Amino acid sequence: MNHIYKRLSRLLSVKSLVTLMLSVVFCVLALTGRIAQDFMTVYAVIIAFYFGTQSQKVQDMMEGTEEK
Repeated sequence: MNHIYKRLSRLLSVKSLVTLMLSVVFCVLALTGRIAQDFMTVYAVIIAFYFGTQSQKVQDMMEGTEEK
């Protein structure tokens, strides 16, 4: 149960909230067909950064456990 609370607290970080809000805006714009090229560029950069940092954290954790 403690693991669930930790995951929820991480989800509520500023970086995660911004990414979630941008994803909601992207979905709304996609459904209405009004996505601008500038928004697509910004959204792609933010999503790539968010998932890149998440992937790096997982990789660092895996490397840390292998060394021990």
